[in-house]
Amino acid sequence: MEWLSLIPDLKSMGIEWATFAMFVSLLLLLLTGMPLAFVTLLVALIFALGWFGPMAVPLITSRIFSFVNSFVFVSVPMFVLMAAILDRSGIARDLFDAMRLVGGRLRGGVAIQTLLVAVVLAAMSGIIGGEVVLLGLLALPQMLRLGYDRRLAIGVCCAGGALGTMIPPSIVLIVYGLTANVSIGDLFTASFVPGLMLAGLYVIYILVRAHLNPEIAPIPEVGEIPRAEKLRLLKGLFLPLLVVFFVLGSIYGGIASVTEASAVGVLGVTLSTVIRGEFSMNLLLGAARQTLATVGMIVWIGIGATALVGVFNLMGGINFVSQLITGISEEPIIIILFMMLILFVLGMFLDWVGIALLTMPIFVPIVVSLGYDPVWFGVVFAMNMQVSFLSPPFGPAAFYLKSVAPPDISLGEIFRSLLPFICLQILALGLLLAFPGITLIEGL
Repeated sequence: MEWLSLIPDLKSMGIEWATFAMFVSLLLLLLTGMPLAFVTLLVALIFALGWFGPMAVPLITSRIFSFVNSFVFVSVPMFVLMAAILDRSGIARDLFDAMRLVGGRLRGGVAIQTLLVAVVLAAMSGIIGGEVVLLGLLALPQMLRLGYDRRLAIGVCCAGGALGTMIPPSIVLIVYGLTANVSIGDLFTASFVPGLMLAGLYVIYILVRAHLNPEIAPIPEVGEIPRAEKLRLLKGLFLPLLVVFFVLGSIYGGIASVTEASAVGVLGVTLSTVIRGEFSMNLLLGAARQTLATVGMIVWIGIGATALVGVFNLMGGINFVSQLITGISEEPIIIILFMMLILFVLGMFLDWVGIALLTMPIFVPIVVSLGYDPVWFGVVFAMNMQVSFLSPPFGPAAFYLKSVAPPDISLGEIFRSLLPFICLQILALGLLLAFPGITLIEGL
């Protein structure tokens, strides 16, 4: 144990300089390319030993156990598995084809059809990566073929695919609920209208732009769809909407918890692939491997962030940072706006899981002390993460789309295409801050 002597006595620094040292350590280690989960675990261990000594290690392990032992956490791999099975089935393709009945001869109809598909996919799984990739494979080539403006088509696919952050069952809201210790069912109810509002803002933007400049969204030359074809297309809507109905209906109807509803969703999507004749062991194994990789990342980041926040809390750091934030202004809304700024900046560099687990233990008690509802703040947080999914330099939605986009579409062009949609997300965030009643909190 001679290596313990190499760790300095951090307690002598005081909480102010220790907080600064912890932040700099995190930043420097992240710049080396080390994964966030291992960075947070390493910094937590160093500061626990340097501040409390070897006896602090059991405190870290107890916090980690309480995090992974949550029953609601079981819903995360279930919803990820739903998304993975969807990725490998033809459900999304048939759903996109069925939406032709909605677009019709409307200018910008294919883009609106894409957003409607995105809303249904979001309501089925709550994972953004798979949705962006699916839309990039299904909708982007079709819009480009029809002569749609490239930037509009790119923006619709990325922004639509990111709607899974807001529309239940959102994994972002589940992790927030676990961190903030609030009802995930209440979060789902509160986020439903804001999620649809954001999708509505996208639709309005498309319609206005297409009206002002008809060349960016040509009307496809299609004849009358025969009745038999309409019936075939409607079949593509039936199974996805049935899964959404059973998942969300069981939650909102009080029939099942979020965890139980996630299992219902997996069963529904799996049965859908069986009915469609697509089910196979290769499909199931591939979906399981994808789920293991995604959930493994979430769990490891959760373990690291939980350990770090636990050590920081024992050091008195959370009280110190809370006093700093609340000392900015006597106006509660100014403090909330400052939190939004912090989340926005962090969202440009960190994964949303790390942001939620690192900041919410500090922010949520402040929000409650200011008289705000933590459920409302959870919806606001999810809307802020919408911006982080699209914003440069590390907006994940752009990288997901780049992986399936035509080679001539550069990452720079994708980020430029997302600017109008980022502005719409900021507008939606502003509306949530100005009119909290949009979340229907009063009815909870």
